[in-house]
Amino acid sequence: MSNPPAAPCGRGRGVRCAPVFLLVVAATLLWADAALAHAVTLGDKGYIQEVTGVHLLPFLYLGAKHMVTGYDHILFLFGVIFFLYGMKQIGIYVSLFAVGHSTTMLLGVWLDFGISSYIIDAIIGFSVVYKALDNLGAFPRWFGFQPSTKAATLLFGLLHGFGLASRIIDYDISPDGLWPNLIAFNVGVEVGQLLALAAVLVVMRYWRATPSFARQAYAVNVLLMTAGFALMGLQMTGYFVAA
Repeated sequence: MSNPPAAPCGRGRGVRCAPVFLLVVAATLLWADAALAHAVTLGDKGYIQEVTGVHLLPFLYLGAKHMVTGYDHILFLFGVIFFLYGMKQIGIYVSLFAVGHSTTMLLGVWLDFGISSYIIDAIIGFSVVYKALDNLGAFPRWFGFQPSTKAATLLFGLLHGFGLASRIIDYDISPDGLWPNLIAFNVGVEVGQLLALAAVLVVMRYWRATPSFARQAYAVNVLLMTAGFALMGLQMTGYFVAA
């Protein structure tokens, strides 16, 4: 089932953006200086590189922290659930995303297959742009058909997982206790994802109940698309600077 297109904002009239998106934009600006490092602290990186053996709770915590502070993941999920009202629908899409990123994260680390963190993070930024365009109903107007939103969510979940795998490979994690630690990290990612979604859904519930939601939805998705382009630009700039 495709997400319905947003109702247009009042053109020619000032549109006050919804508080939920202002919070997202504020978070993006706060973390903009850490965008090229994907919000990874030196302390966390040093811990992962130095520790050996099985450490389930620390890796669970690190996985949750990565997702909660991973604004690119949160922006994409915000777009995914934007027009989803039923918990069953939300559960299906979130599960598809979780299956996707869990699969490529585990396989990527196991096979030692990583992609340049700048490139994969730019692709993650593109996933935000894609979802915003999908919410705006752009694809039927431009191409005459609506791509499967479920397939797109799974595909972008796979790509987001490569981002996680690339990060873990860059940390040069110890093979001693690798799989238990990796699984704990993945569980932490899922916990962080649920916490972030719960916070977003609480705000969305009240926002959707306001008469201004239909007017604001169009503008918010335009801003969501703009944020995705900004993330792409930051990562591609980092790629060429580091080259």
